[in-house]
Amino acid sequence: MPIRAHSPIPTTQMEVTSIRLERELKQRLKALAGNQGYQALIREILWSYVLRHSQGAAALSPEDIRASFPATAHQAQCCALTGRAIQPQEPMLLGWTTDGKFVALSSSCF
Repeated sequence: MPIRAHSPIPTTQMEVTSIRLERELKQRLKALAGNQGYQALIREILWSYVLRHSQGAAALSPEDIRASFPATAHQAQCCALTGRAIQPQEPMLLGWTTDGKFVALSSSCF
């Protein structure tokens, strides 16, 4: 499930930014984007990155988690639901998301 950061705005209200991409990367993005268009896909990827890496911002909701498994952190992590810090050697959960990714979850999430 894509992460929606905000309401879509017309491209005429967006700033033009130039970015150089390898030809192969651009072709693969176009193939992945299909009818959505690769520029829209790139915007979605960038918003997802910003949300996932913003301090204290939770990028996922509990509905995005398919399953969770007990685990132990081997390095510092950040809970994908709450933004709470998870310290090394602390019990945690490994969440399997609806888009097939694994994310760190605080053991108090579920």
